[in-house]
Amino acid sequence: MDTLSYKTISANKATADKQWVVIDADSMVLGRLSSEVAKIIRGKNKPNYTPHTDCGDNVIVINADKVRMTGKKWDDRVYLRYTGYPGGQRKTTPRQLKAKSSTLLVERAVRGMLPKTRLGRSLFNNLKVYAGAEHQHEAQNPTKINI
Repeated sequence: MDTLSYKTISANKATADKQWVVIDADSMVLGRLSSEVAKIIRGKNKPNYTPHTDCGDNVIVINADKVRMTGKKWDDRVYLRYTGYPGGQRKTTPRQLKAKSSTLLVERAVRGMLPKTRLGRSLFNNLKVYAGAEHQHEAQNPTKINI
């Protein structure tokens, strides 16, 4: 038998087929949207998925200001961060985060679902989030995906 026909082919930077994708976040639940976006950025929806390589697509999320959360999460959920100084723990709710920047909520949710490594930090650069329906990536001819 020819053993070369059984070799598993791993994707690398040269062989990865990276596309541009648009996702409309209008009236979508934040967690469900973020998990699908993270899968697409990671490349887990492709047959040539390789865990240690950036083989996912570039994702454009539009209408991020119209994302919704179920229940009382707008006020009850708490995001914690630490400044590094004694007594420097800061608390933020999703409502305060959205008031600060309407795209920050989606970006933070997707970043939390990516790996916490060098690969995850570079994968996060494949995400572009816009508050409105317009984006500046028309030249890439993105395809629209319904989730």
